[in-house]
Amino acid sequence: MILREAFFGVRRFDEMLRNTKASPSILTGRLKRMVADGLLDRHPYCERPPRYEYVLTAKGKALYPAIVLLMKWSDDWVAQNAEPTISLIHTVCGHELHPVLKCDKCGKPIAAEDIDWRVG
Repeated sequence: MILREAFFGVRRFDEMLRNTKASPSILTGRLKRMVADGLLDRHPYCERPPRYEYVLTAKGKALYPAIVLLMKWSDDWVAQNAEPTISLIHTVCGHELHPVLKCDKCGKPIAAEDIDWRVG
């Protein structure tokens, strides 16, 4: 949920707290861990009192495809009879986006039964 908020442009603790409905202590701990893991950078925006904003790093931004596919999964399986809470609009063409995981070679959609795993 924190990453979702960061992808939507939320940077400040109070906004993340309100939007995620997490407790302050849980949000603080998770933000610290995400900064330590290199997913977010923490930047001061106020000295008195000290306040920080959290910005996605390149490593954090690289999670975007996974987050979008998880949102689609949630819309399809968790909220089956409800309208999606968020519509994604592809700014390049202006159409609503319905993400699909595709093979980078043949362009066909990927399903679990279409994949073989090789170790190493």
